Amino acid sequence: MMLKGANSSEVIKNVKARIEQIKKTLPEGVDIEPFLDRKKLVDNAISTVSTNLIEGALIVIFILILFLGNLRAGLVVASVIPLSMLFAISMMNLFGVSGNLMSLGAIDFGLIVDGAVIIVESILHRISAKTIHDADVQKLDQEEMDKQVNESASRMMNSAAFGQIIIFIVYLPILALVGIEGRMFGPMAQTVMFAILGAFLLSLTYVPMMSALFLSKHTRHNRNFSDRMMDFFQRCYNPVINSAIHHRGIVIGIAVALLAVTIFAFSRLGGEFIPQLDEGDFAVETRVLSGSSIDQIIEASTKAQKIILKNFPEVKQVVNKIGSGEIPTDPMPLEAGDMMVILKDKKDWVSAKTREELTDTMQKALSVIPGVTFGFQHPIQMRFNELITGAKQDVVIKLYGEDLDVLTDYAGEIGKQIKHIQGVEDLYIEEVTGLPQIQIQFNRDKIAQYGLNIKDINRVIKTAFAGETAGLV
Repeated sequence: MMLKGANSSEVIKNVKARIEQIKKTLPEGVDIEPFLDRKKLVDNAISTVSTNLIEGALIVIFILILFLGNLRAGLVVASVIPLSMLFAISMMNLFGVSGNLMSLGAIDFGLIVDGAVIIVESILHRISAKTIHDADVQKLDQEEMDKQVNESASRMMNSAAFGQIIIFIVYLPILALVGIEGRMFGPMAQTVMFAILGAFLLSLTYVPMMSALFLSKHTRHNRNFSDRMMDFFQRCYNPVINSAIHHRGIVIGIAVALLAVTIFAFSRLGGEFIPQLDEGDFAVETRVLSGSSIDQIIEASTKAQKIILKNFPEVKQVVNKIGSGEIPTDPMPLEAGDMMVILKDKKDWVSAKTREELTDTMQKALSVIPGVTFGFQHPIQMRFNELITGAKQDVVIKLYGEDLDVLTDYAGEIGKQIKHIQGVEDLYIEEVTGLPQIQIQFNRDKIAQYGLNIKDINRVIKTAFAGETAGLV
């Protein structure tokens, strides 16, 4: 069991190292083979975050250089990205904010460089405008360059600061979330706010200084690809804007119509508060009728295992877990089990293209087994839900009462009512009744006649039904 606050990757790595040592001491024919490796999910998450951050930064740098039309200016603005990230990570470390898929994956480099772009573009414009006002000046000296940068940066500072403060304020309400939502989305808001704060401070200090040092001091501007590209966009845009000004009624009518279409489409769209993280494998909760024996749940699990392995080539391995371990972190009765379905990579899937489609297909294939219910989830998600609510499903309706038959009737009725609601899938009603009971009443007079006692008779009955320990060798 991993301790609270421990690094899961490090723990799994150490466990694997220790298992390799244990394997050397195992008797011949005995092996330890892991079937569910949480490190795979962790590595996928880290890879996703790294890819997003690197690709995001490279795309923003390319766009900056392309639209600014100046390599040096683009690089000055782009240098704000790693520095603001360094500031954000330092603040995260200081305030104990975790770096995860949610917090680091939400950073938008376009927002971070917003203020720097405004200031650098203003400086470039002012330097090139110097030629118009003073045709004799071909190149600025450092003192004149410092003066021009200072004046243009001072003029644009309010605009740059105001733009970044607006973005900063947008994330403040997220910090007011409490409970599970607060724990999930709080780090995201804090990380983005730290990055924006770092970029804001860099825009006030670092960007003007670097512009004064590294931007070209030549006032003459040679037309380049960026200028020609913007000229093309202007040629396309000018007739459109002129036409819009002359036909105000049509433009307003189209805008209102589009708004109406959008509202209609939005009202028909589904939605989910937190999208599910695809862990790559399935955890299928398997339940037979309450009070069933261990043999019945083993038989049902084995049938399900054979059906899945036979009909779905994308399944690598199926492992069934029944009941509770010696240390029951997730107490489960004997009639309940978890079937871990280990899947191949998505590119090797044959039966379906999406997780939902594969779930539906597997549900239909397993429906031939009578008296067994199956609930599909992800392994970590299932444990997470169970820790929060005591149930493994995302949305749970709990009924309380003393009569199991009445509770069963109500549960079935509620299930019928909600299964028609749009968005409900994998509906699962837990079975609490269904098997017959044998109730034994003792005839105490007859027992007294034979000289027996209740304790001995109970032991014989218990041995007949459940077995008894005869001895220990």
